[in-house]
Amino acid sequence: MKDVKPNRDFTMAEVAEGVYVWLAPNGSWGMSNAGLVLSQNESMIVDTMFDLDLTRSMLGAMAAIEPRTKESVDVLINTHANGDHCHGNELVPTKRVIASEETATEMHELPPAALHAMVERFKGDSSALGQYIQWAFGDFDFSNISIRLPTETFTKEMSISIGDLEIELIEVGPAHTRGDVIAYIPSRNVVFTGDILFNLETPIMWSGPVDNWIAACDRIALFDAVTIPGHGPITGRKGALEMRDYWILLRDQTRARFEEGMSVFDAARDIDLGSYDGWGGSERVFLNVNSLYREFGSQSVVEDVMEIFAEMGATFIRKNGLPADQGD
Repeated sequence: MKDVKPNRDFTMAEVAEGVYVWLAPNGSWGMSNAGLVLSQNESMIVDTMFDLDLTRSMLGAMAAIEPRTKESVDVLINTHANGDHCHGNELVPTKRVIASEETATEMHELPPAALHAMVERFKGDSSALGQYIQWAFGDFDFSNISIRLPTETFTKEMSISIGDLEIELIEVGPAHTRGDVIAYIPSRNVVFTGDILFNLETPIMWSGPVDNWIAACDRIALFDAVTIPGHGPITGRKGALEMRDYWILLRDQTRARFEEGMSVFDAARDIDLGSYDGWGGSERVFLNVNSLYREFGSQSVVEDVMEIFAEMGATFIRKNGLPADQGD
């Protein structure tokens, strides 16, 4: 498949005193952001990476800033259960791993071994589905990952201290997943949103309901803070409102087509995303429309996620100018 991903060279950026972001060079599949918070010889990490090699790179960059993190990290936060935010947990030298109760439950549901088997299954497959799976997931190594679960869970809200910093953990899911959490640092005016925000990247709604996601975006916008999305570049209030408006547009356009009796795929093809069509991963509209149809009570929801990935793959191939016969 044509290489439309930028390089995989992450960078470390300080966004406020003692608050750092491990920033992916693009926000595509598995290319997630993470954070490091330092205060008075204490440390907190927000999320890990999709595989162990990427997590080792992240931890090495963090140790270059604060050598103590190589031996001990006080707290690790997982914002949700997707593997690109928790597969590297086992490498973090900490006794405290905190997530929402729903996140802890959901971590069991798609083990790394299943992702490894999927990648192996589609190696050399030239179909649209095979090409898309390899493009999205083929660069990651899922073969030797052991899921490390949270040691502490909470519902709704939890406050923790890192040195003299208070961290507010706020459960805003279900939305992207069932247990989404954001981490707000009032004294530094920084918020880590997990995958409630994808900046300049198309989000994915695995769970919903969509109105929870819209409300979460409004809540983030009220902080008017330096905002670290789960995927894509650092943003602020504007990014939260753009994410909210994406979901309002998609919800309303999908509802209209649902009420007209259109199928999931026909609706997804027919929707006008406007400027959002220029966001990375715009083919994810098929996943999102399917999730909305489920929320609306449709009897024609597509249950086989590989069928949806095949549609996304064919759309991706067309948009990126590959020969048509490679997408058949």
